[in-house]
This record gives sequence, structure tokens and C-alpha cells, in this order.
Amino acid sequence: MFTTDELVVYPAQGVGKIEGIDCKDIGGVACEFYVVRIRGNNITLMVPVSNAAHVGLRHLVTAEKAQAILDSLRAGTQKTVHPGQNWNRRFREYSERLKSPDLAEVMEVLRELLIVGRAKELSFGERRLQEQAMNLVSGELAEVLNLSEADLRNELHEIYAPSPSVTT
Repeated sequence: MFTTDELVVYPAQGVGKIEGIDCKDIGGVACEFYVVRIRGNNITLMVPVSNAAHVGLRHLVTAEKAQAILDSLRAGTQKTVHPGQNWNRRFREYSERLKSPDLAEVMEVLRELLIVGRAKELSFGERRLQEQAMNLVSGELAEVLNLSEADLRNELHEIYAPSPSVTT
């Protein structure tokens, strides 16, 4: 159960604040809803209290887990990614993985897209997915670790930047 003014995470949307718990009459049945305002895009969601866990509404990760995820991102710049399937199949796979309530899963999508982007230009859809993954990961990590989200994003873009080409 969540409380008013608590920060939560809604999958594929990011960090939000519970602005209240409303009761609505739907088809003659009283239903309670969390009213969640997503910070990144100012969208308001109404999440049924009875269904909150099923849709993935969750508390922010712990500081320890957030630090472990950030450390993994910082250390995993040389991981190998096998983008063997075509961009369309990768796009569908990544889209599904971004809906995961597990921040570590979303972080892996971000890392893979950053690494793939080193070797080749990402498609428009992949760039959108990378931006979404970056928003989800940096938003939660910045909140939990009390960091500047912009600085965190810049750091990640810098450490995953392609090596400068040697011109002769």
C-alpha cells in the first residue's frame, strides 16, 4: 500500500508522486485509485489500488541497489552486444523490456542501445527507445542517489561515446 506524497515508479513512465487516493464509482462498484503524477512528463495516472502490484507500480529502488546499477553502468561500457537481429525485432524486444518493473532490466536496455549506438547509427525508433530508457534510469537513479539527472545523463553519454575516429 502506498501513501499520499510518496514517490513511486510506474513502468515505462518513470518516477511519480502519489497525489492522492480517490474513490470512484464505476459500474455501481466503488473503486479506489492512486492518483500518480509522473515527474518526467507531468502526466497524471489513475492506478487501481487493487491492481497496483499487477501493473508494476512499485517503490523506488533502495540506495544500495541504485548504486549497484550505476556502478554496473559505469563498469559495463566494454560489454559485447550482439545486435544480430534486424532493428525491427530489436525494437519490439526493447519495447517489451522497457515495460519491466525491474530497473536493472531497463538499465540493460539502455546499456545495449548505448553500445549499439557506438558501432552504427541507431534507427529513429531505437533513438526514441534509448531516450526513454535514459529517462527511466537516470530519473530514478538521480532521485534515489540525490544526483543531478542532467549530470548523470551527460556522464553516461560521455562514457558510452564512440571512440574518436583516427583520420589520416
